[in-house]
Parts: sequence; C-alpha cells; structure tokens
Amino acid sequence: MKTVKIGGCSAMWGDLLGPPVDMAKRTDVNYQCFDFLAELTMSMLYRLKLRNPEMGYVPDIVPWNKALLPICRKKGIKIISNGGGTNPEAAGDAIVKVGEELGMTGMKVGVVLGDDVLTQLDELRAKGLKFPNLDTGEEDIDSIKDKITAGAYVYIGADLITEALKEGCDEVIGGRFSDNALFVGPFMHEFGWAYKEPYWNKIGAAITIGHLLECAACCTGGAMCNLWKELPEPWNIGDPIAEVDENGEAVITKTPDTGGLVNVQTVKDHLVYEIQDPKNYIMPDGIADFTTLKLEDIGENKVKVTNMTGKPRPDKLKMGIGYDAGYIIDLTIFYSWPDAFEKVKYAERNFYEWLKWANMKPLETRVDYIGINMTEGPTVQIPEYVNDLPELGLRFAARFNTREEAYTMRREAGRFTGQPVGTGFGANPPSNPRRAIGIWPTLIPRDEVHTRLVIKEVK
Repeated sequence: MKTVKIGGCSAMWGDLLGPPVDMAKRTDVNYQCFDFLAELTMSMLYRLKLRNPEMGYVPDIVPWNKALLPICRKKGIKIISNGGGTNPEAAGDAIVKVGEELGMTGMKVGVVLGDDVLTQLDELRAKGLKFPNLDTGEEDIDSIKDKITAGAYVYIGADLITEALKEGCDEVIGGRFSDNALFVGPFMHEFGWAYKEPYWNKIGAAITIGHLLECAACCTGGAMCNLWKELPEPWNIGDPIAEVDENGEAVITKTPDTGGLVNVQTVKDHLVYEIQDPKNYIMPDGIADFTTLKLEDIGENKVKVTNMTGKPRPDKLKMGIGYDAGYIIDLTIFYSWPDAFEKVKYAERNFYEWLKWANMKPLETRVDYIGINMTEGPTVQIPEYVNDLPELGLRFAARFNTREEAYTMRREAGRFTGQPVGTGFGANPPSNPRRAIGIWPTLIPRDEVHTRLVIKEVK
C-alpha cells in the first residue's frame, strides 16, 4: 500500500530553522510543510508591503531555502509553505533567486495568488453581499469601511497546491493558505483524492493530520498540559512526521534521535488546540470530525491515528479584513514590598482618575497585574497572601484614535502613577505609540474567490 511521509516544520514566522534542516538530512520524508502565519501576521506583512512593494512575504523563506534546497533538491523532498504572506509573487521571485544562486537549474516554484480580495469589496457589496463580524455580530463593514488599510485575506484550501504538484513543482508557496491545507494538498495529489464522494472521510483525515502537524514541535511535547516536566531534551525537540497511507490512516512520529515526545497524550493535547466544535472543524478543504478518531501508542514515539472522518467542504470561506484601529501606548512599572499589591491598586486607580482629569477618551484600556493575572485575566482569584509578595508589576495600556492622544499619555505617564516609594521603571522608558491593526473576521462565498497558479522556473 502506498504511503507518504510529511514533516510539520514550522509553527509561526520566527520558528527555528535547525529542526527542519535536521529532518531533511536524517529522514526520508517526501514533503516538508511550513506554516508561517497567525491571525494578525497577514496585516503585519501588509504594512511591510506598503513600505516596500517588493516585500510583504515572510523574510525567513530566504535563509530557510538557502539551507534546505541543497538537501531537499538532492533527496527529492518538496517544500510547501504559506510564507508568501501578502506578496506571494515576490516570494516566488526570491525563491527563484536563491535557486539560481545555488545552481538549482530546472527547479519549478508554484506560486498561488488571489487570496486578497480587497479590491473586490466594493463590487461585492454592490452585488448585495454583506460581511458580518463573526465576533461582534455587526451585520456589515460600514463602521470600518474607510479604515481598511491592511488587506482582505481569504483562508484558501489546497486546490492549487494539488495542481502545482501535478505540474511538477518542487516548491509551492502562497499567501493565506489555511494551516492544514499545506498538508491536505500533498495527500490529495499523491493518492488521487478529489473534492467529492467517496473521499470526504479521507479529506477529513488529511485535515486532522494537518492540524496535528501544523504547529511543528507543539505535537512533539512543546505544548504539553501535564507531562512537560518529564519531556526529554526540550532544547532539542524534534519536528513531527506523519506517515500516511492511501486509506487515510496515519502514524505520527518525529525526527529520530531528537528530544521531545510523541505519545497519545501529546497528540491529544494538540488535537484540541484552537478548536471550538470538535465534531465540525471547518476548513476550506472540508469539515473534520475529531470525535470519531482513535489513537494508539504502537511503539516508542509512534502513535497510530485511525477512523478519522469528514464532511463536504463549506460554501463560504473565512476572511480577515485588516483595518486601522488607532494607536496603542503602554507602560510597565514595578512595585516592591512592603504592600506591593496595595501600591499596584493605588497606581491603577490613579491611572483611571488621570484619564478623567486630563479629559482623555481612549477607545480601550487594559491594566494587568504582572505576577497575578497577566495571562489569565479576570478568571484569577487574588490570593490572600498577595501583600506578602516581594514585588509585583503593573502594565497600563490604552488605545486611542490618534497618535497625538497616545503621545500625551506617554508624556504624562509619571503624573498618573503617583510614584509611591518602591516604584521602579526599569531600564526602558514608556513605549512610543504604535499603530493598532484590527481584524474583522467574516465569511465570503467560495465562488467569489478566484485563485490562480503561476509557475516560475530556475534558469
């Protein structure tokens, strides 16, 4: 029975280069897939593109290709990523340039375009389409229409990844591919699966496997709930590998002789990462049901995944519209014992009273008690011994419409803190105001998104 081996080699822009190079050198994987994007990353990259039209892609792709291509090209390993960000065509050109520098004559790079529909929004609205906010319930984008400055990016599936592989591409790069589409494409290509019956369960399996691998070392012990203390060599965690057969069953393992761990618990921990309804994990390529699958430890660092199921792909795709949300300013201050907590509360009160006194009207404020509730927010119960703590920190943050308002808060920061004895600002002054990018999550009909494939070849 035919099998395909795929490595999950990046969880985000800025992930480590060493583990995927190690995997390429020491394993017989057929594909290495790199997920570089998070919700906000596209808007950040869009801003870079506005400054320089030749940028807007994840800059990591250049050094990563320089390190990987000599190995992958020799061994026939194909590379797939969403590192094209907001400028996949420029990213494709950058990869071709690296290929030319390395003498990779004949190498084909498939570039998938068309996930940004910003220029189509007015036309689509004129046709009667509305784009409700999935978080707030607002029925359309009227409140942000004149503030859209960071693209309108659609989460697209594996359609053209499959096409690029069919055309013999050695590397495929695009923009806002859904994380798991990077993995779905190779499986569909290798096994001849299609978006129709009887393949929906197999595509559901591909989505599930892609979900397990898309955050790299998070599947091999990097995001453990209860076994992290026993994790072998956490400084040397190996990236995950899935060996998948044409029936859609998989064995999850990792680069051999590396740290980390693969067992039923590590796989479970990542299976439930970033999901809402486990029966309906909705992705562009299909809908996976995580409640039917079975996990089994079958050896050291080997977990078999079977009985994965799925449903037909949705008619609408998720879209994130980036808009100008004003300016953020923040300040972190530390307070020492005695009565550190009382000092923190005193400074918080002064912050809000100063905003009123100065007639400042922020769009949003936030105060975090560093050492108590900065990560878990209002769910935290303040412990009785809080005033015995040797020190606490306080982070003030506010978002304003204008840069001028944010600068006023920066300049006047010393006044509202009140400066009780035992206050320490540390080495860093208050931050400069920074632009805030808001994301409007919505849906767009699939048939209004027109992606296309461009193939570039290294001469």
